[in-house]
Amino acid sequence: MATFLFDQIIFGPIISRRLGVSLGVNLLPTDSKVCSFDCIYCECGWTPRKRAQKAILPSREMVRQKMEEKLRAMIADNEFPDVITFAGNGEPTLHPEFEGIMDDTIELRNQLTPKARIAVLSNATMLNKPSVIRALLKVEDNIQKLDSAFEETIRLIDCPASNFKLKEVVENLKSFNGKVIIQTLFLKGKFKDQIIDNTTEDELTEWMKLLQEIKPSQVMIYTIDRDTPATGLEKVKLEALETIAERVRAIGFEVQVSG
Repeated sequence: MATFLFDQIIFGPIISRRLGVSLGVNLLPTDSKVCSFDCIYCECGWTPRKRAQKAILPSREMVRQKMEEKLRAMIADNEFPDVITFAGNGEPTLHPEFEGIMDDTIELRNQLTPKARIAVLSNATMLNKPSVIRALLKVEDNIQKLDSAFEETIRLIDCPASNFKLKEVVENLKSFNGKVIIQTLFLKGKFKDQIIDNTTEDELTEWMKLLQEIKPSQVMIYTIDRDTPATGLEKVKLEALETIAERVRAIGFEVQVSG
């Protein structure tokens, strides 16, 4: 299926299903994806296995410059973002200057659009770095992926690097002491002759147990919305997502659903 890459450092604003009027920030290359996952549902396509040359990331100075230019242009048009969202072509926390970029973003936000939140959409693989933890604790919406409570399911759906260990990721998520939002994408289908379904009773029961361990401030559940690199994948119906949400609310969590 057709997928796409963000061709700018600062993109949008776009209307986000989960976040409102979102000004996007891409800390990865504008011509290729850089990620520690290779999710079969990623709108940016597959993660390159080999590169002809090292990926070039935008500098901290360039990100600040482009962000300030865009925010000032939006203000001139009487347009204000609800949120400044770090997402883009892969995993934003892989950027070596991530913490400094967060500090710059907070400074610009406070100066120019003080009502805007700052959000980071992450796959939780870089939470072993103290600088990443420090940076994420400074933002309003620290959104971390947890697509299953079973490592084998995550390996099938998210295709993480070989050194991925779910137990370590969960411990890192717990270290936020609730200052974290968990996002989970539910899907069904078939990939490489294996049945995919993270909405089964076993999946949901164990996933909710992990939520009770992590104690997030909010849970975001959603499903496929755009084209995916893998074929044979199916959206989960909104009614099913709402049923899952009710179960999560019943154990004490705020839930946002995007069908």
